[in-house]
Amino acid sequence: MYSLDINFLNDRPEYKPDAARRGGRKTPTFAGDDRRPLYWGLAAGVFFPVALLALWGFLQVRNTDLAQQQADLDNQLGNLELQKKDLASVNDQIKQGTDETQALATVFNQIKPWSAMVQDIRDRLPPNVQILGITQVDPAKTPAAAPSPGQVPAPVSGTVLIEGVANSFSDVNDFLLTLQQSNFLQSVQTKLVSAELTEAQTLQSLDVAGSKSGGSSANYETPKLPPRVKFSLQTALSDVPASELIRELDRKGAVGLVTRIEALKEKGVIKP
Repeated sequence: MYSLDINFLNDRPEYKPDAARRGGRKTPTFAGDDRRPLYWGLAAGVFFPVALLALWGFLQVRNTDLAQQQADLDNQLGNLELQKKDLASVNDQIKQGTDETQALATVFNQIKPWSAMVQDIRDRLPPNVQILGITQVDPAKTPAAAPSPGQVPAPVSGTVLIEGVANSFSDVNDFLLTLQQSNFLQSVQTKLVSAELTEAQTLQSLDVAGSKSGGSSANYETPKLPPRVKFSLQTALSDVPASELIRELDRKGAVGLVTRIEALKEKGVIKP
């Protein structure tokens, strides 16, 4: 016969076999009438489209903001380009004004008044020498290379002819040597062109009043002038700027030019 053994320990909650204790995680089970999975599925189906729609809307707003910022930057860039053009125009005007001022200063710096040069020649004239004429001969007009922009063309010195008479060749030589020391003339270009001894000149006879009375006449020996040396000198104007001849110009009476040059020096147009 068979015996039936029944173990009621497995039914007690405080006692669990080791196999059950070591068992895996329980899989949740739902009853057939539980609607929670349906609700969760509906919530997931609604959440993700709404999230995507919100993200799309955010990106659209962000793109609109970026487009507006780009338009603002383009507008600012256009304004900066206009300001850059205005600045370039102002710089060109400043450069043009500076060049014109420099050209004007160069003109003043190249001017040497004839009154000062004639006074310098007069001061160097020996006692036995007489000046008959001073003539400036312009140099031959030859095509010159165009100066670079902003550069003033170099002045071309003209030739000066000095004609006169002297008592002797020695006086002419002394006059030539003194002219070569002038700051207004080029020493190398100052040279003797011609010098010749002229014949003695006879003065016109004089009729003495009363010499014809009584039918008699008085004859007087007509005096003669001693022979003189007629000479011609050639020189050229110096290239030394007038700003370097301030003291010389002041001594020769060119006060106006000296004042203008000093004013240009104070303004920095002409470098001292």
